[in-house]
Order: sequence, then structure tokens, then C-alpha cells
Amino acid sequence: MKFVIISHVRHLKKNNKYFGYGPYVREMNIWLKYADEIIVVAPLSEGNPTAIDLSYIHSSISFKKTLSFNLISVGDVFLTILKLPSIFWKIFWAMKVADHIHLRCPGNMGLMGCIIQILFPSKTKTAKYAGNWDSKSKQSWSYRLQKWILSNTFLTKNMQVLVYGNWENQSKNIKSFFTATYSEYEKMSVEKADFKNGIKFIFVGSLVAGKKPLYAVKLIEALIKNGYNVTLELYGEGEERNSLENYILMNKLKEYVVLKGNQNKETLKTSYQKSHFVILPSKSEGWPKAIAEGMFWGCIPIVTKVSCVPYMLDSGKRGILLEMDLNKDIKQVENLIVNQNIFLEKSQKAIEWSRNFTTDVFEKEIEKLLIK
Repeated sequence: MKFVIISHVRHLKKNNKYFGYGPYVREMNIWLKYADEIIVVAPLSEGNPTAIDLSYIHSSISFKKTLSFNLISVGDVFLTILKLPSIFWKIFWAMKVADHIHLRCPGNMGLMGCIIQILFPSKTKTAKYAGNWDSKSKQSWSYRLQKWILSNTFLTKNMQVLVYGNWENQSKNIKSFFTATYSEYEKMSVEKADFKNGIKFIFVGSLVAGKKPLYAVKLIEALIKNGYNVTLELYGEGEERNSLENYILMNKLKEYVVLKGNQNKETLKTSYQKSHFVILPSKSEGWPKAIAEGMFWGCIPIVTKVSCVPYMLDSGKRGILLEMDLNKDIKQVENLIVNQNIFLEKSQKAIEWSRNFTTDVFEKEIEKLLIK
């Protein structure tokens, strides 16, 4: 099977290997087990992979480099118009020779793929929509357009669209799905340390405004002021790093809040195992990977009510749904700190739920999609 991937993920080429964002590549390597030949259509540059990057594992990969583009400003739109013919033809010819077309959405390349796949109604296709599928959420026009095309079974034929969460009134090609990080063999007993020697929080995600890492820091700051022995480790990089460093310095939080940068899977795994809470006050998510990973190791998730998160937390029975009101959210956290039996009960429920979604189960579901 010739498997074609249309993706906005920026890739790196090093020693004839193609690298990309680790969680994405780790998932794609499972898909690639069922393909004989791979064609990737995506942005590509030279450079050195970071700790968070992984390489594709396959013996036959052809890469079709595209120019990156966006539609944010008038100038961006003008430059995009100049780039579109080249991008269009690369996607078109890759789809033309494909046995299976796989789109990664939402994103600019995903939008192009959504439009061009209309020209190939007889090809078998899948799309992984990794963003928020909730039709009631506020989203950009390009995201709404991708969702509309993917849901329209007149325009989009012979495709299964994988989305996070269960949503009402969906077209027949929409399939509720999930993602996974850990395998069955990684399941092991979890025993959280009591709070006597400190309470550990972890944030995992890009340090960007949309993820609201500063809110996580302020939550810890407030708990410290209330007399609790708490610490926070933030894993990730992004444009908010400098402002976070300044806030930590100005408010004398260096002893309690540490920026760890990008780290690999094993380092994060160890940190999850030692932490009590995983926090992500994000404005928008699809299936928040860090939350599911933390739950796998018994961390109580503290996360906003976006996308399928209320389902993941069983409306709060497996964690804390943030109100994004600091005083109210502090009270929710304090309630678990002072009632450790409730903490342990929620922790166990988080473990039991998260461990239903292993890479082994994920691979079986992928096999069903690709092997007829």
C-alpha cells in the first residue's frame, strides 16, 4: 500500500532521516507499519533534532517538501497566493499515486488536503482531526471550513474522520477516536507519595498564550501564600518563556517553580510518576495528551472544560475542571489536599480510565481502518 500523509508539521532532515514533533511521529509510526511505501507532503528544513523530536521508522519514505504558509495578515495572504500553485500540485500528484490518503488536521496543509481530496472520491482516505471538534466552540474560519468539508459526505467520499469526543448529530463518516502514549507492558502499580514532603504539580505543553502556563504559575503562587508546600515543573518551550521567567523572578518563586524545557518521553514519564497533579489551563485542546499521560500515572488532572475534557474527567469525578477563577480553582485544589482519601480515590479512577487507551489498543484500531 502506498500511504500518503498531508501534514502541516514542520520536519527536519538529518543523516537521511526525517524528524518531526515526537508525539505526532510516534503515532504515525504505528500507522506506517501497515504501509509498503510512504509519501510525506509537508514543510521540511535542515537542522538538528531536539529532545522532543523523533524520526519516522520505515524503509521506504519519499518526502515532498512544501513551503510553509499562513493566512494571518494581508501580507501573509499575498505570499500564500504566490505559493499555492506549487503546494497544490505537490499534494495533487501525491494523492494521484496514493492507495490511501491520510490528512492531518486542522492546519493550513490540512485545509489544502481537504479541498484537493474532493478530486479523488474513489481513493480510500482517513483524516485525523486533532483539534476541538465541538461545533459550539469559537474557532477560526479555516478550522470551521475544514470541519465542514470533512463532514460533508457529498464532497468528502470514502473517508473516515477521526475526532476526539462523542458529539451529537454527526455525519456517518465521523468516528470518535483517541490517542495513546504508553503500551500495555508499561502498566505498573502506582503509589503516590503522601503530601508530608511536598505536593508536586507538573505542566506539559508549549509555553504559549493559548496554553496559559502563567495561570498554572499563579495557581501555585496562591497555594504557597496559603501555606502549602507545593512545587511546579513546567515542560515545554515557547514564546511565553521569557515572560514566565520574569514573573518567577519578580515574585520570588524560583524555589518553587522550575522551567524544564523540552524533554523526551522517559524524562516526562519519571516526572509524572513523582507528581501529584498535572495542570493544563488551556483555551483549546483536542485530546490533551499531557492530561491522559498524567492520569496514566495517577496524577490528578487540573484542566479547562474544553473539547472532550469533561468526558475524560467524567465531569470532575476523575479530576478538577477549572473555572478559570483563581479563588474558586484554589478552593478546588485545596479540597483535595486536605482530603487525601478523596485525592487517592480520584487518582485511582484516573489510572483506571487512562489505561484503557494504550498504544496496543490504538494499533488494533488503526489496523481496522487500513486493512480491509
